Amino acid sequence: MKLKTIVADDEPLARERLKLLLSHDDEVEVIAECRNGKETIARLKSAPADLLFLDIQMPGIGGFDVIDSMGLPHMPPTVFVTAHHEFAVKAFAVQAIDYLTKPIEPSRLQDTLARVKDRIAGNAALQTKEQLSDALAALRNPARNDRPWQERFIVRDGAKDVLINVSDIDWIEAADYYSCLHVGGRKYMLRESIKQLSTKLDPARFVRLHRSVIAKIEQVKEIHRDGRAEYFVVLASGQRLKMSKVGWKNLTTANNTP
Repeated sequence: MKLKTIVADDEPLARERLKLLLSHDDEVEVIAECRNGKETIARLKSAPADLLFLDIQMPGIGGFDVIDSMGLPHMPPTVFVTAHHEFAVKAFAVQAIDYLTKPIEPSRLQDTLARVKDRIAGNAALQTKEQLSDALAALRNPARNDRPWQERFIVRDGAKDVLINVSDIDWIEAADYYSCLHVGGRKYMLRESIKQLSTKLDPARFVRLHRSVIAKIEQVKEIHRDGRAEYFVVLASGQRLKMSKVGWKNLTTANNTP
């Protein structure tokens, strides 16, 4: 029997891509697509579904509002879809729900479908709803965290996603619309700009040395000045990083912070 599936996303191209990817699975049948939260609620109330792919951020009535309106007992197994890593990180951290980050990769979708099928086959619906309730609390109330700064990032490593602790990052460099995380001699690409990352990292632990470089402060061992305007630092690993005048001020200010 096929899983009757609803795709809810306000982006037409995102819906089409997800439907195309799902069409390759013989056990999945997309019975409806919804453009917003209002349509999603109406569709869920009119006929049952076995699976829902739900975009978290839709204009007006978003994914969270859909769940509030329906009530957890009346929600089918739900896979959150999001373009924002901070939502995915929190969902992953509590290990409570399945999620997909845009753009959706076929291998990641296959892994998610396998988990959903196992969960449904194991008749774990009640446990799933309890986990979803816990996850929603974590996702919707990030301000409850004692520390507002990012603690972890989800990055792609070959065919799998891995969780990188911010405390393990040595330095970060810009790579167009991506950022390259340097972690103990390894590199991981993150789909966020270095400007975005600079607002998520604790300034007591990380400093922006240059418009294209962020470094962990405790890794900085030497500060050099080459000529009148050229600055650079040397990390504990021996890595040399360029530093601007603004970066030098950022670093000295951070070092003087009690």
